[in-house]
Amino acid sequence: MLRIVSFTFNGFAENTYLLIDEATRATAIVDPGAYSRAEQDTLRNYVAAHQLDVKLLLNTHAHIDHVLGNAFVLNTYPGIPFLLHALDLPTLRAVATYAGPYGFANYEPAEPTGELVAGQVIKLGESELSVRFAPGHAPGHVVFYDEASGQLVGGDVLFKSSIGRTDLPGGDHNTLLKSIKEELLTLPDATVVYPGHGPTTTIGAERRSNPFLG
Repeated sequence: MLRIVSFTFNGFAENTYLLIDEATRATAIVDPGAYSRAEQDTLRNYVAAHQLDVKLLLNTHAHIDHVLGNAFVLNTYPGIPFLLHALDLPTLRAVATYAGPYGFANYEPAEPTGELVAGQVIKLGESELSVRFAPGHAPGHVVFYDEASGQLVGGDVLFKSSIGRTDLPGGDHNTLLKSIKEELLTLPDATVVYPGHGPTTTIGAERRSNPFLG
């Protein structure tokens, strides 16, 4: 069974997730926003205290708040794969050009070692994550769905009573709505959504009451 642990990091209040296969302790770190030394220590100390076996670094997308800790993770757990959808490579590479003006002068870039594609299945110990392509907030945005536990790590696609913003480069409102309706609202109502910001929600709750999906 997959267990998900969340941390909220950096000035954007971004949710960083550990996806932990409870049978093997194999762990994927998703969207590490840890920037400060204290944030990095919090993440590293949790992994060590729970004897987790970090196997993967995954990005749902590559806006600055979700990638500030990429290099830290790769330096701390050398040799692990770093996967990102190819359409978000330009988004990732652009971060270095604006990190300083945003107040993150010590941002360290990191390059993916592999690609995420729609329909891909990622094995994590005895758990399996399916990759769903959900652009609109970012060109190469993906979400990670664990059918067995009914959990979705959704990045900045769907929030509790809201949806991702589409006014950033590469964003498109109609594309985002299409992604939500085809890739998220087709999941069971009980599916728990772990968003990139804010509290968890469920597919059913957002289907019933999200004002952007009426």
